[in-house]
Amino acid sequence: MTRRLKIDFVSDVVCPWCIIGLGGLEEALRRVGGLVEADIHFRPFELNPDMPPQGQDMAEHIAMKYGATPEQSAASRDAITARAAEVGFVINYGPGRRIYNTFDAHRLLHWAAIEGRQYELKCALFEAYFTHGLNPGDPEVLADAAAQAGLDVEAAREVLASGRYAEDVRADERHWRELDIHAVPTVIIDDRFMITGGQPADAFERALRKIAAIAA
Repeated sequence: MTRRLKIDFVSDVVCPWCIIGLGGLEEALRRVGGLVEADIHFRPFELNPDMPPQGQDMAEHIAMKYGATPEQSAASRDAITARAAEVGFVINYGPGRRIYNTFDAHRLLHWAAIEGRQYELKCALFEAYFTHGLNPGDPEVLADAAAQAGLDVEAAREVLASGRYAEDVRADERHWRELDIHAVPTVIIDDRFMITGGQPADAFERALRKIAAIAA
């Protein structure tokens, strides 16, 4: 019997490990086949909620936040790029890359969930930022991502200009913080089981099979 599982995927669109974790989860779901039917919801988490609209140079930001040397940062980027490639995603860490504010991206994702196109928009935003180096806080970048996701562009622009769903996103963010979630990706299955980090498909597959057996 197929088990329907609710999966809350808490993440940010400027988090490379979220791409890796999503790829691992999707591969695991393919492997378990008819055992599990997943209902995935992307939940908001801001890695840098106080980031100004113009963003910050990535190398500078990593050095300030984590104390990493340029050599450590380069090695980390190489490892992340390789892991992303394993799940079929292209990350381009070119010179001059920046970290940006993502609150408006989360507002648009909230709206996209209502419109039934949240997964498509999430993927479009990952691609815009990591593959093309675009600013996911720029209204035009967000509108273009909405179009790529099959959403109404003018409606997307209206959501962005109006500030709609800001309180909903803030409330959702508070909810996950109150559950002691301070890093992403964090995956919560059926409000009971938590998996943290950009896990590979093998780890997600083991977890899904165990959870499905418990649900049975």
